[in-house]
Amino acid sequence: MKDIKGKYQKMVGQVPQEIREEINLSFAISNKIDALMQERGLSKKQFADQIGKRPSEITRWLSGQHNFTVSTLAMLSSFFGKSIISV
Repeated sequence: MKDIKGKYQKMVGQVPQEIREEINLSFAISNKIDALMQERGLSKKQFADQIGKRPSEITRWLSGQHNFTVSTLAMLSSFFGKSIISV
C-alpha cells in the first residue's frame, strides 16, 4: 500500500500547479451546486426543469469536469440567491 501511495504522490506531483488549481476549483464549484441543491431538496431532474436544462447537463455539472461560463455561474447564483464562487 505504501508503494502505491508513493507512486500516486509522484504522479500527482508531476501535474502542473495551474492544472491542479483548475481541478480543485471545478470540484469546489460542483460541490457547491450539489450542496445548494440539497438545501432546497432538489433532485437533478427537478433542478434541471426549474432552470430549463436537461438532467444530463446537471449530471455533467456535478461531475466536477464541466467548464462553467461566467454567464452560467451568474445564472446559478441568481437562482440559488447565493454566490457560487467568490473572487
